[in-house]
Order: sequence, then C-alpha cells, then structure tokens
Amino acid sequence: MRGFFKAFGAASLALFFISPVAGAGENRPPVREVLKKVDDLYRGATSRGEVEMTVETPDWKRTMDMKIWSEGMDKTFVVILSPAKDAGVATLRVKRDMWNFFPHINKTLKVPPSMMMGSWMGSDFTNDDLVKESTFLDDYDARWAREEKPGAWTLELTPKAQTATVWGKIEMTVKSGTLIPVEEDYFDEHGEKVRIMKFSGVQTVGSRTLPMTMELTPLRKPGNRTLLTYKSLEFDMPLDPSVFSLQNLHQAR
Repeated sequence: MRGFFKAFGAASLALFFISPVAGAGENRPPVREVLKKVDDLYRGATSRGEVEMTVETPDWKRTMDMKIWSEGMDKTFVVILSPAKDAGVATLRVKRDMWNFFPHINKTLKVPPSMMMGSWMGSDFTNDDLVKESTFLDDYDARWAREEKPGAWTLELTPKAQTATVWGKIEMTVKSGTLIPVEEDYFDEHGEKVRIMKFSGVQTVGSRTLPMTMELTPLRKPGNRTLLTYKSLEFDMPLDPSVFSLQNLHQAR
C-alpha cells in the first residue's frame, strides 16, 4: 500500500546488480533508476489526498471515503469521512508508532507490535503497510527477471539481511519507457506468491504521471480484494504540524 499511504513509503545503492538475461531489451535503464522512480512516485515533502477504498469479500462489500495527509517518510494521518457509522475514525503514524481513534467509544488506542500484521480498517492492507519505512532502493537487492512481458520490464527484489519484512521476494513490473508501475507480486519466505498489487488509472497530477487506482488481492483469501482510488491528490503544500498530533485524532470528526 506504499503508493496509497502509501497510502502505504520510504527511500546508496551499493549492492544492486543486474543479472544478464538472454534476449534482454537493450533500452532498459539501470536498475537504480527504476527503483528510485517507483519509490519517489507518491512521495513528496508533503501530500494531501481524498481516497475511496472498497473492500470486497465473498460475503459483503464495503466502501469508505477518507482524507490522507503525509509529511516525508515519517508521518501519516488518515480520517474516514463516510459511511456515517465510521466517520471520524482516524489513524496517526509517526515513524514506527501508530494510533487509532474510535469516536463511538471516544478512545485512542496505540497499535502494539503484535498487531502490525493485522488488517487496517478491515481491508487487505495491514497496519505494517502503513508504518513501514523501507524502500525498494535502500532495502532490497534487485535483478532483472529472466522472463520479460510485452511492453513491460520486471525486476526481482530480495530483502537485504538488515531489512525487516515478511516478504521473501517481490516481483515488480513497470511499463517500459515510462517506468510507471503495473504490478507488484509478493512472495513469502517459502517462495509462494501470497498477494498481488495492480496499478491502473494513470493520470497526470502536477508534474507527476502516476496510477490513481491500486487493487490488492490476497491469494490466500479467495474472493477478497481491496480497491483504492485517489479522487484528488496534491504534493508539496504547506501543512500545519498539528495535523500529525494525537490531539488531532480527537478533532478529526
């Protein structure tokens, strides 16, 4: 959910390498360029956006509208606007700390480490997706995938020894030429693919061209998916520091 909070993101490349691939396209850019492009796509000094999130399961479907603010890599604030029963529910992240406010009980609860892999707001994104500070550029070794897709380039990323992550491997596919992400496939430590993130709805926002919709599918939960669509998005505007405060959690409603 990096693009979302991205959503749900973060940012020395010394150990990245490119493996030779038979018949590889001659016009592929350096690995570093691809990773930096994807890392920076949704990141600014600040950002603000309105998002629609739809969560689907075999038994029910739920749509929420929310506003999101971020500052650099360390701060994120999210407040739900609708439906009415969820309005005012808010999440604050400051570095690795995360709190949720629930207006119906008028309580702020800090998310413990044991709950970081739990669902965020009932979606297929986890709390860890929201707070993670790793970047593809700094925290993964990368090489070109051996199989190419028409009109796209794919990288295989494996976490460095010091990277805190549950993923054993990520396969990132970007559109050739523009380097706009198309798909990210996530594998566990046993090499089994467990979730797929697809990107669509490419638009130009200011000086950036980026996907405005992300679809996350957990493969171990047949029939489940979470769809995130930016209704508006802007970068590098002044933000009051109080946005990212515990007090603001209570005022959000």
